[in-house]
Amino acid sequence: MLVAAGYAVISAANGKEALSLCATHEGKIDLLVTDVVMPQMSGRQLAEQVGRVRPGLRVLYMSGYTDHALETHGVLTPGMRFINKPFSSSELGRKVREALDA
Repeated sequence: MLVAAGYAVISAANGKEALSLCATHEGKIDLLVTDVVMPQMSGRQLAEQVGRVRPGLRVLYMSGYTDHALETHGVLTPGMRFINKPFSSSELGRKVREALDA
């Protein structure tokens, strides 16, 4: 969806691969789009670790769980950018644009 919208995308199969790609990629990375719940490492843990390598990187979290449920369990905190699955390409494009413009 993001490639079709004109964005350059670096994709990773898991958090460990994402960390490696963020550490070795020579160009600028404007936004990390990550699932909240993943095996081995949560999206929040990934964002914290990537933030050490790329300070100031914007993050957009996604999940099939509702944002309310995630907030109730302390996974998301107010102010974190979030999109609920399933989402349309236009909704994703709007959320990505909001994150990049923030």
